[in-house]
Amino acid sequence: MLRGVHSLSMDSKGRMAIPSRFRDAISEVCQGELVLTIDTEELCLLLYPLNEWEIIQQKIEALPSYNRAVRRIQRLLIGHATDIEMDGNGRILVPGPLREHARLDKKIVLLGQGNKFEVWDETYWQERRDAYLQDDAMDVPEALLELSL
Repeated sequence: MLRGVHSLSMDSKGRMAIPSRFRDAISEVCQGELVLTIDTEELCLLLYPLNEWEIIQQKIEALPSYNRAVRRIQRLLIGHATDIEMDGNGRILVPGPLREHARLDKKIVLLGQGNKFEVWDETYWQERRDAYLQDDAMDVPEALLELSL
């Protein structure tokens, strides 16, 4: 459902508009209720429809908290998860601490990932995208080697 690369602007209050082509679907699927959290591997944010986030949160909570790596992920993902509501104009407010984590400025990119969006600073996304494209040594998982595009 959530696909594509979308260049957006964030206003001085930290508001960004969800592209209009996704607003109706988001309103229908989750009544405009979203969850925004940090990514644990990159300087970006993850924006989930509430129903998608609840599935992920249940899976994360079910993991053994005595495992240090699991506890780290629980603290970072669930601890930073923030409920966000899309307003009548299709905008969401990105809280200051999350904006700071992802180093978001005026120009941002919304990157569709199927069940969620990633929210990136535009310049940083372009740098990472170019690095991904130039990475000849990337290890490709077995499952992807069998995929035909």
